[in-house]
Amino acid sequence: MAGPRDYYEVLGVPRGASAAEVKKAFRQLAMKYHPDKNPGDKDAEVAFKEVAEAYEVLSDAEKRQVYDRYGHAGLKGPGMNSGSPEDVFVNLGDIFEELLGGGRRSGGGRRGPRRGADLEYPLNLEFLEAARGCTKEIQYPKAAPCEPCHGSGAAPGSSPVRCTTCDGSGQITQVQMFLRMSSPCPRCGGTGRRVEDPCKSCSGAGRSRVMEKLSVRVPAGVDDGMKIRHQGKGDLGDPGGAPGDLYVTIHVGQHEFFHRDGTNVLTTIPIGYAMACLGGELTVTTIDGEERLVVPAGTPSGKVFNMRGKGIPSLSSGSKGDHLVQVVVAVPTTLSDRERELIRELAQIQNDKVSDKDNKGFFKEFFERLTR
Repeated sequence: MAGPRDYYEVLGVPRGASAAEVKKAFRQLAMKYHPDKNPGDKDAEVAFKEVAEAYEVLSDAEKRQVYDRYGHAGLKGPGMNSGSPEDVFVNLGDIFEELLGGGRRSGGGRRGPRRGADLEYPLNLEFLEAARGCTKEIQYPKAAPCEPCHGSGAAPGSSPVRCTTCDGSGQITQVQMFLRMSSPCPRCGGTGRRVEDPCKSCSGAGRSRVMEKLSVRVPAGVDDGMKIRHQGKGDLGDPGGAPGDLYVTIHVGQHEFFHRDGTNVLTTIPIGYAMACLGGELTVTTIDGEERLVVPAGTPSGKVFNMRGKGIPSLSSGSKGDHLVQVVVAVPTTLSDRERELIRELAQIQNDKVSDKDNKGFFKEFFERLTR
């Protein structure tokens, strides 16, 4: 009669596999051969037992060490079978509760109360509100404890009673094959208590929808799409469970003059031909107020000036970006007779013929550059 298969071969892992790799392989195979997924399949039942036996050895550091040295014979030695079937049930049950999506209460062996749902609130901000930071008062609907019954679900003057189906544990336990499987009690919903005289206000749910008020502090420098988390401000959880969180999603509107590039701010300012030629000073509005900018003589149209530290604060470092100012020489669309006369006079002084199509003088290059 053939002996038992090599445990590493059963799980399909190499001898040097880590504990995490062993656990992953077991999860995949156990789900594949589990009796609930293969009703009446004797081969799957045998395979499931084999997988469970292999994992029970390879997941135990001491047993694995003995097995690696002496093989199956070593497991028959003193102390190797000291664990009771009850221990095997509990150990494999832990794994399957993870597979089936349940957490475990510390020391209890049953799933914990569900956490409340997370909520999202869209917060619309103007450009400068996001750049400078602000505080906003918001209101949003959330699940909270019912006031008349104080969250118990029972009518005023009465109290929930112990569930007799699960004896107050909130869990129903069944033993299948090698596994002790626990699931929420269907009668009490996993709370361990039943409401015999429900609260009329909440129909026994113990919760109601309320409008919650919250002051949201928006830090300077937030950008479109960012989220601000407010822990515990979401929906109410199950009795004993933590509440969910509220995520405030930032939506930043466009500005008429300011444009954002990371922590830098960009603006375009028109200047006259005289200032471009002779130089001068500009008043530039930044996110923090007005600043003076010196425009040197001979500034070409499209020149970008960098006003350092006048941009948007970084959320990580707090240091500010720059304010980039692009100056564009404004060309008037209408001219008075006197203005035309002066421009023609200037063109003659510069030896330029404005009407000459082949002339490559100053004004022709200037206008070509503006219309590119």
